[in-house]
Amino acid sequence: MKRRAGDAFGNSYAFPGGVVDPNETDATSFSVGVTGTDANAVLGIESNGLDYYSAGIRELFEETGILLARDRHAQWADCNSQIARLRTDVDRGIVQWSDFLQQHELSMAFDVLHYFAHWVTPLVRPKRWTTRFFLAELPPQQIACHDGIETIDSRWLSASDALQESQDGVLEMPYPTMKTLESLCDNKSVAAMKDWAHDRQREGIRKVRPDHVVLGEQK
Repeated sequence: MKRRAGDAFGNSYAFPGGVVDPNETDATSFSVGVTGTDANAVLGIESNGLDYYSAGIRELFEETGILLARDRHAQWADCNSQIARLRTDVDRGIVQWSDFLQQHELSMAFDVLHYFAHWVTPLVRPKRWTTRFFLAELPPQQIACHDGIETIDSRWLSASDALQESQDGVLEMPYPTMKTLESLCDNKSVAAMKDWAHDRQREGIRKVRPDHVVLGEQK
């Protein structure tokens, strides 16, 4: 997704994502597949691990329209309906994320998220983040599309093609995005990517803080 100018990584292509909101904890009541204890263990934190899972699914929905949630019949959410049109209301806080899930009888599918990386902003940066990366398979019948607000363009590319376009100067990308794409290149299928992420999660995710990257330039 290409992020709008003025935001973090503005005018560059990066993965969908954002910050953990205060409402995330309430929203985790509407979820299946991962317990709070398991999430804390996977992420290596003491509490509120599920908030990261919720934030990942919410931000993905807001920015792309993809909704990793199941209805009361355990079927994937129908994002071709009015549900997809409400993503802007959720993004703007007009509708709380927890209220949205409750009203539409949806449960976030935490079990389809595969945690595979943890990046921390270099110390030299004036603004710093600690960011968790998850991988998930696209549900059937759902179509990704940028929201036109936070994200102003979107493209489907293989990891190798995206890296080539970055090297050719076609796509500007943050350093963590490029390194993530490099790590995905050897996986030739979605199944292989999920297995790779699962193995990384099982081994334990090492936090990466690229202090050798100064003002966006690799040394």
